[in-house]
Formats: sequence, C-alpha cells, structure tokens
Amino acid sequence: MKNELIAKTFQGLEPLLARELTELGADDIQIGRRMVTFSGDKEMMYKANFCLRTAIRILKPIKRFKARSADDVYEAVKAIDWSEYLTPQTTFAVDSVVFSEEFTHSKFVAYKVKDAIADQFRERSGNRPNVSVSNPDIQLHIHIAEDDATLALDSSGESLHRRGYRTESVAAPLNEVLAAGIIMMTGWQGECDFIDPMCGSGTFAIEAALIACGIMPGVFRKEFAFEKWPDFDKELFESIFDDDSHDREFTHHIYARDVDAKAVGIALRNVRAAGLTKYITVEMQDFKDFKKPFGQAIMVMNPPYGERISSPDLLGLYKMIGTTLKHEFAGGEAWVLSYREECFDEIGLKPSLKTPLYNGSLECELRKYVLFSGRLEDHRATGGTVKTDEERRQMADKHRFKQKREFKRRFDDDDEEGLEIRPRRFSDEGDERHRYNKYSRREGDGERRRFRRDDDGDERGGRESRFGRGGRRTEGRKPYGREFRRDDEGRPSGREFRRDDERGSRSHDYRPKGANREARQESRRKFFGGGKRDR
Repeated sequence: MKNELIAKTFQGLEPLLARELTELGADDIQIGRRMVTFSGDKEMMYKANFCLRTAIRILKPIKRFKARSADDVYEAVKAIDWSEYLTPQTTFAVDSVVFSEEFTHSKFVAYKVKDAIADQFRERSGNRPNVSVSNPDIQLHIHIAEDDATLALDSSGESLHRRGYRTESVAAPLNEVLAAGIIMMTGWQGECDFIDPMCGSGTFAIEAALIACGIMPGVFRKEFAFEKWPDFDKELFESIFDDDSHDREFTHHIYARDVDAKAVGIALRNVRAAGLTKYITVEMQDFKDFKKPFGQAIMVMNPPYGERISSPDLLGLYKMIGTTLKHEFAGGEAWVLSYREECFDEIGLKPSLKTPLYNGSLECELRKYVLFSGRLEDHRATGGTVKTDEERRQMADKHRFKQKREFKRRFDDDDEEGLEIRPRRFSDEGDERHRYNKYSRREGDGERRRFRRDDDGDERGGRESRFGRGGRRTEGRKPYGREFRRDDEGRPSGREFRRDDERGSRSHDYRPKGANREARQESRRKFFGGGKRDR
C-alpha cells in the first residue's frame, strides 16, 4: 500500500532531492520549501532512508488539521487512535517545528502532543507510555505553519546527515547532506580526479568517494527509527541493505589536503573509519604550495568565512586562492563555498555560476570558476567555453537569491548548543538569561525576527509576543525596584518583581519545587505560552 511521505532537506537542495527520488522510483513527487513530498510503499520508505544523499529525514504523515489554539492541537491529537502506534510499554518522543503567531514556543506544542497521547492511554487503561528523549521507540514530528498542522511519524530517527562514519570533527564541520548536495551540483560522478585543498574533517572527500563508488550513505548507520516500528519488515530491509547492484568501479582518485596538522589527522581517521583509504589520499599542504595536477580534475573547497573559523589575514587568504587557481589550475574547474562578498571579490576571478545556499544559518554562495590560461578571447577562440546555456539562464535570473531567502536580514551565527531568550518580564539590566535549544528570539527593537535552525535546517519557534507569558502587556513596565503584578482590574496580585541584584535570583521560575506534579505541569504550560488546560 502506498502512503504519502515527506523528505526534508536544506533550502536550495530540493531539486537534487527530487531527482534522487525520481531515480529511486518514487511517485507523485512535488517540490516544496525545504522538502519534497512523494508517495511510496514500505520498501520505498526504507530505500529513501537508506539511499538518499540529500535528505535529512523521512516523515510519514498521520494527520493534518487546523491548529488555531493549544486546545485544537490537544483535541486533534487525542482523537487519533494511538493504540495503532503505541502501547503503554512503548517509549516515545515529540519533535516540533513551529512558525505561528499563536504559539510562541515550539516546545509548548510538543508538550500538548505528549499530554494528549498520555491522557488517552490513561483514560483507557490507567497506564501511559513514557517519554524517552534519548532513544525512543517511536519518534513523532509535528509541524505548524500559521494554522496548518501536520503530525507525522519520523521514520529516520537521528538526522540522516549523521551518516555514521565521522569519528571526529574539526570546528564548524560541513554538514554531510550539504557536502553531498554541492558535489551533485557540480555534476561530478567520478569521471576525473577530485581535489579538496581545505578538507577539514574530510567530509567533501568522503562524500565524493561514496558518490563515485555508488556506496549508499545509510550503509554506516547503526539504526533507523522504522526498525523499532511494530510492522518492521527485517527481511525486506536486509535485502535493500545487501543490494550491491548500484556499486561501480572508481578508477580515478580523491585528494584531501589541509594546512592544519590536526585537521589532517582527523580527516585521515574518518577516511579509515569509512573504509575508503583506497580512494582517498589525505596530506598536509598549504594551498599556496599547490601544483597543477597531471590529469583532469575538479576542485571543491570550503575556506574559512571569518565566522566560527577565521584566518589572521582572511582577505589575503582569498587573494591567494584566486592567484593559485589562476596559475596552477588552468584547464580545471573549481567550486568555492563562502559567505562574504568581500572575500569573493578578493579571488579576482569571474564566476560562471553563483548558487545561493545556506550553511547552517549563514546565507552563503557556491561559485563555479572555469580556469584557463591567457585571455578570455583567446580561450573562446580555441573553442573553450565558460558558461553553459543553462548557467547563462540561471545567471540571468536576477531574483534567484531573493526567492531562496526567507528573511531580509542575515542570521546571526549563534552558539551550536542553544540560543539565548530574554525573559520578557525583566529589563535588559540585571536579568538572568535562560538558554533553550532551537528556539526563536525577538530583537530588542521589536521589529525583526531571528530564528535558530536545527540540524534539519528548520526554524524553531515563532514570533515572540509583546505580551507576557500570562497574556498581559509588559511594555512600559517599571524595570527597577519593587513592583507588583496586577490583575485585570488593576489590583496588585501580591506577586512582586525585583531586580536580580536585590534578591540574588529570579523571583519566578517555571520549574516550581514541590511534589504536586499537576501544579508543576500547569506552571510549565503557562511559562511556554499556553493557558490552563480544560479537563
């Protein structure tokens, strides 16, 4: 039986993912924003997880509904017969992505889903399944865009970009899905040598070897979420895992180099872990010492941007890249992924193609350079080309960057572990900041939104309101000294707010002490933007 399925990916990689699904034999393929929908049976779902290089996760929708309030989410989820998916002994977890004016925190939506499931089991049998964040039996995913909600089973579990071959990584490692997508954009499939002169942990080199040899990216994974489903067909999956019909011989070679000795060691260990030392050579070399290869080759590089990884002379580095490419790589093709326009300017070469891509939260560009000796006129006179007809068409599309840009401003490169959210009940001075992973935050001017992207490239959370968590307007509140919260008629409620330096800690905590579990849950719901739940 065929079901609707959703393959999530990074913005800019959707056409590549659709092409992969077509080659896999999927039906009803439709390209969306950071996703591709398709239909297929259980075998197709297994293949999608195991074979797709540009997919982050594969979702199987269970229900679509309108979510105009927290009660809508609770009632819609509770209406599902969860005995088809869970038992009281099954552990589960809920992942949420929210872009909505109604819901200010994605975690609150996840809590509503968990409460609905637990309440249904408790009412029917008196027992409820437990939540396991680290290793659940069933992983659920809820996505809300304005008031359109989709609840789905996550068949992948851990993000598919975590292939399983990376034993160590350098600072700011390149995502494996993005690396595979970039290599696929170049059109390279192993017909010549491949060079990454700034290899870091070796992601480009390893993904290139997998593509050239026809090795499926899921071969290193320890498990997929669907292996814990009640209807898992072990024999069917093993037949997919053991299928070597897509393997092919790679007769050329891949060269991974880096100026950092530590990075070279990490890359070498990752290559060994992937079992690809036959095809990849890892060496320590400064790119300025690069010499022209003997045969035809393609080069792909991801130099420092000056963000998480920098250089003592960043612009000088890019100028050296341009000089080396011009004098030592004539006749070759180079693809450079970077972030800053001024860095690209220092390369000093005219790109044949510019492609907008997100690397994490950074709006980057992937630029293609066709290298040749002498002048452009002489190159063309001898039959050489710089741009294909398709590249001319793409470069003529002046709106291609704007169409791919979801917001008018650039994302800040926040810390990987979490994002600071300012408590809306306190002034900027003297407040304590809570850290929550993958949430949104409101700019101080109240006009622009800033989002944190997860491993899947999704924005987490929606716009924060100018109202407090209880719904009362907080603008104009006196920031200093003792102050009492007032009820709807203006009377003091008895709950006071003081500066941190007066009391030494916050006067309100969403994690109240005590043994009353229901009171703790209600306080948590209020903190995350929801009112009291009707029973």
